[in-house]
Amino acid sequence: MEATLTFTGDEPGPWVRQVTPSPEAITLREHHSFVQLPPPGYKPRAYDPRASFFGIQYMDYATPISEPIVKRFMARHRLEKKDPMAAMSDPVQPLVYYLDRGAPEPIRSALLEGARWWNQAFEATGYKDAFRVELLPEGADMMDLRYNVIQWVHRATRGWSYGAGVIDPRTGEIIKGHVTLGSLRVRQDYVVAEALLAPYEKGKPLSPKMQQMALARLRQLAAHEVGHTLGLEHNYTASTVHRSSVMDYPPPYVKLGADGVPDLSDAYATGIGEWDKVSISYGYQDFPPGADQHAALDKILHDAFARGLRFLTDQDARPAGSSSSLAHLWDSDPNAVDELGRLMQVRAAALKRFGENNIREGAPLATLEDVLVPLYMLHRYQVEAASKVVGGMDYTFALRGDGETPTQIVSPAEQRRALSAVLATLKPDALALPESLLLMISPRPPEYERGREHFKIRTSPAFDALAPAEAAAQHTLQFLFNAERAARLVEFHARDRENPGLPEVLDAILTATWKAPHGEGYNAQIANVVDDVALYDLMALAANDHAGDEARAIASQKLEDLRGWLNVSLGGGPGVPDKAHGAFALRQIEQFEKDPKKIDLTPPAEPPDGPPIGADEDGDWQD
Repeated sequence: MEATLTFTGDEPGPWVRQVTPSPEAITLREHHSFVQLPPPGYKPRAYDPRASFFGIQYMDYATPISEPIVKRFMARHRLEKKDPMAAMSDPVQPLVYYLDRGAPEPIRSALLEGARWWNQAFEATGYKDAFRVELLPEGADMMDLRYNVIQWVHRATRGWSYGAGVIDPRTGEIIKGHVTLGSLRVRQDYVVAEALLAPYEKGKPLSPKMQQMALARLRQLAAHEVGHTLGLEHNYTASTVHRSSVMDYPPPYVKLGADGVPDLSDAYATGIGEWDKVSISYGYQDFPPGADQHAALDKILHDAFARGLRFLTDQDARPAGSSSSLAHLWDSDPNAVDELGRLMQVRAAALKRFGENNIREGAPLATLEDVLVPLYMLHRYQVEAASKVVGGMDYTFALRGDGETPTQIVSPAEQRRALSAVLATLKPDALALPESLLLMISPRPPEYERGREHFKIRTSPAFDALAPAEAAAQHTLQFLFNAERAARLVEFHARDRENPGLPEVLDAILTATWKAPHGEGYNAQIANVVDDVALYDLMALAANDHAGDEARAIASQKLEDLRGWLNVSLGGGPGVPDKAHGAFALRQIEQFEKDPKKIDLTPPAEPPDGPPIGADEDGDWQD
């Protein structure tokens, strides 16, 4: 059933104004499907948290009291071999996905190629031609429940892509997979490539490398979202094991050539990953009659873990206070600390080359900021990854009797190495922009308004040379001052005195900021900005009623120690050379100690939006 619905209003909001020709009225097509129940024959497969599949659950009140009342099954399509005894067999019915005919070339070919990677995983599981991707038949509707679809849509901003499904709530059988890809995501990858390559050199033809990188990302994105509709969760540890899953969030892997120019030739992986083959085998392997299915499935996972493959997902990677040193969004390399140091070198080399050649001939010079933002914040996700090593504890979804290590605190030496690497990103030399670049970025002209993908400036209309440093510092320090991390530092140090404690970490931060030499001029002002961010975040931790009392007590003591140090410095002792800067901080600490619920410092500016813009909505499987 379909209905065409028009809604009218006198005061349309800004989002409606962005996407409708007449914002006073918006018309939608609503499609309802009455779905016949699937035929018998589907065999539900028990959910296992180690296997990276989504699941369904319900309570069966007829269950004997000696058995669990909650029933859990994996979400997966129906797929069977024609010959279950054969090592390689045709399927009874293949899985077919259909691509939106509205996707233009070369995007269409990239999406077809990336989505088809999944056939590699099904072949590794013993199916011949079990997974196909074709163009949607002429006249077919994307909302028709009979078609698994990959939809190409336009929207006002670059936003999340989605892999959703219609699932039988009784068994976990996926009846329809529905992928939605936003058309603006690929343009952001193109901007990142522009920022890295400075490709618009006068008199030279435009390099195809930006488009090649953007299309490589689209192939991976198509595979990723289709993976969700096959039942798979994110696997955020794959980047630490040779890019072992397309279900991770991959950043572009950027190398430096011998000439110091960024190299994007290996920006994204090609093909399905080793963990993806394991997952598909676990979820879709068809066993011959009489086989011990439980033992066979367990062996699939044990063999994978023995090869160093692993799985952690959203709950382990997304929270700022998460503890895993292995599960992160948009990180690279097996070791988060090593990769942060390497990426900072790439960033420095690209910033050194940054200038007019990063924008097209005839573009307003003000738009240099558009390309500068993703380059300046290139390290943002790797900073997050390295920060989680501090107070870190690795773990697995171990089951009783499976032999896996449930938890292991990250070694003290690695925690301290991570802290040092993260604090190095706050040095003025790492945060300063070249004077030649600052002279180029003019105020924005008409029709080129500032937006949420720009730095938050305090110098309007002029570009704020300190705003990028403030944003980067706040991004970094929010992880080190995180309440959950602070609580773990207290606990882990109490359990083993070799582990760094919260006092040691806070002392290291203040030593790297307030107590470090500030230099002169522009670099000194950057150092002052970083000081203020550190002070604000320290106060916020001390006042955080969600933090543990011991963490708040330690933060409060460090504020008192800083107050004493400032008093000595302002009294003529060694310390802060900028008297106004130091005196203002001293007054703020004294006021805060009188009323910890009131922080009178200006809140640090957050960095421009990094992840795709839009709601990260519950209930959908998104990238």
